[in-house]
Amino acid sequence: MPGNLLKNPNGDEELEHWELIENGGDQWRTDDMPGDCGHGFGDESVTKYFSTSFEPCLKRQVIDLLAEGYDPENLDNAQPAVHVEDWYCSRTDCGCIYKLTVSLLDENQEVISRFKPNNVTLNPDFHDCSWKQVSHTFTNYGPGLRFISFEHGGQDTKYWKGWFGVRVTGSSVTIDL
Repeated sequence: MPGNLLKNPNGDEELEHWELIENGGDQWRTDDMPGDCGHGFGDESVTKYFSTSFEPCLKRQVIDLLAEGYDPENLDNAQPAVHVEDWYCSRTDCGCIYKLTVSLLDENQEVISRFKPNNVTLNPDFHDCSWKQVSHTFTNYGPGLRFISFEHGGQDTKYWKGWFGVRVTGSSVTIDL
């Protein structure tokens, strides 16, 4: 079984494999680390990130577990732990809002379980704007898991033209099986 089930988690392939749910302002784009007014990531294998703009930018991948080779009976009986991880930061000159929603879905793509932390607002005047990790592990969610939806993004807080919103990279979804 594969490790990270998300394709193109760091923007190495621009926006390939991501469904753009909201693409406001000057739209999504990818940039090279550390970027203008940015921070190094700490993992040299991660060289790019996704940037958001002054209106909401949200992107999503829906992972089809059966297409990825998982056995439905095994998923139902084992209910393997599903680990999700994401990294976000702001620029040092502009605040931003970060959003994340990860959903475990059944065969009809109805929600079985959801992880949706409160939106995070970062202000460089008050917060350390370096890369922050958010992670969650789904367990004991019941039978029926067939898809995983991973959606994240945000925007800046000053409505500046360009790409001053939240930056995201290093996203992953892994299953213990």
